[in-house]
Amino acid sequence: MSRFLRQFVTFCRPKCCASPRRRSLDPARWRSFNRFVDFLVSPNIVDAYDHIVFDTAPTGHTLRLLALPGDWSSFIEKSTGDASCLGPLSGLDKHRQTYDDAVNALKDPALTTLVLVARAQDSTLQEAERAASELSELGVNPQALVVNALLPEADNDPLHRRLMLGEQHVLNGLATTHPALSGLVCFTIPMNPEPVMGIKGLTTVAPQFHENVPGHEELPAAEVVDVNEVAQSALSQATEQIIEGGPKVVLAMGKGGVGKTTVAQALATSVASKGLPVLLATTDPASHLDMTLPQKYPGLDVVSIDPHKVVEEYRQEVLNTKGATLDSDGRAQLIEDLESPCTEEVAVFRAFSAVLEEADRRWVIIDTAPTGHTLLLLDATGSYHRELLRQSGATEGSDGTLTALMRLRDQDRTFPVLVTLPESTPILEAKELADDLARAGITPRAWVINQYLPKNRPQSTFLQQRATAQHNTVERYLATDQMHTPIWEIPVA
Repeated sequence: MSRFLRQFVTFCRPKCCASPRRRSLDPARWRSFNRFVDFLVSPNIVDAYDHIVFDTAPTGHTLRLLALPGDWSSFIEKSTGDASCLGPLSGLDKHRQTYDDAVNALKDPALTTLVLVARAQDSTLQEAERAASELSELGVNPQALVVNALLPEADNDPLHRRLMLGEQHVLNGLATTHPALSGLVCFTIPMNPEPVMGIKGLTTVAPQFHENVPGHEELPAAEVVDVNEVAQSALSQATEQIIEGGPKVVLAMGKGGVGKTTVAQALATSVASKGLPVLLATTDPASHLDMTLPQKYPGLDVVSIDPHKVVEEYRQEVLNTKGATLDSDGRAQLIEDLESPCTEEVAVFRAFSAVLEEADRRWVIIDTAPTGHTLLLLDATGSYHRELLRQSGATEGSDGTLTALMRLRDQDRTFPVLVTLPESTPILEAKELADDLARAGITPRAWVINQYLPKNRPQSTFLQQRATAQHNTVERYLATDQMHTPIWEIPVA
């Protein structure tokens, strides 16, 4: 049989508590992780189907999910203690063979076929290339690349022609610009003028084998559009609202691939262009922030919360503080605790909190990870907030303590922005995120609809159909529900 794993981030992360010894995994997440393993190796499931198809989370989350069976198997094998952040090791040891089997199933091309999915855009192909490289390090090798939603041939519409030539240029340069993908079998799926919904819509999806087109017309340099400038112009009103009232945290949030990085960079550069101090940060492992922006905008700094880096910094800090007074056995046990896969969440949360504190003196624009990853980070924020209040015996705000969650709840200090595409799935996911934020006491301040064709006023029949469908989708899902929340639209660049 064959199993398909599409695209890619950390699905199973523990809640953050006071110390490595006392952290415990949310039972629901632990069950989700084990359920994933069951679909890989459980005979009752595997033997019941000819094919098992996984529609996975965005890149970083899935990379972490695919790494976890190996991480836990290795941790169980090496550990000499009696506890972990998941509980007693005696309870985990019985899963070791299952995790080993899951790792072997993922590595075996006769059992697992891994297909990367992207758009004909450098940003999404960079994410796919990163996934291919990191999966290969795990011994899991992708076999195919599917490039989705490729525009058909253009007629006399300059916008349609420019977009189509841009896509063809990216595809034809795949082997040069994204070498990690060059050895994969490549298929393309044409864009549909109407949203693909239901079984009837799926019957129109027809992957086609892709071959480079030699001598294809190139897009003249004069017609290349600066995406950041387009977004800056569309978000000018948003910039004024963000500046009003002084420094604050701005969170660009939403589903993977909707343009959060574009929005975050546009807002950061717009604020910096007014001579104000700005920190542009990302919590997304797959983000592609332009690290050269500080050269163009004085007063703008760019940082990326690199999980590998912050984990190592956290481990060293714990060893230099808590470990400094331990004997050799105690220090060895602490090192073992810090090797647990649970450590990453604590380290990333601490780095995230440090970035939030920068808003005391400058504007902080954060390009967040895709929805699920961000919710896990906010969950850790809430856990830490409750732990602090429990330890101090105080009520929220009574002793002047400002936790990360209190900062995020304060509308004078935080400006969450939900970023989406004019399509039903990302809008519905963003609305679910808004509901989750509301339960945490965090209020979204605005919506950004990215790549909104009606703003371009296209001339081609195909793009006009797309524009009408996008307008109807936004009206259906947002016009009434979000009537009191500003909605800003960015045209296709």
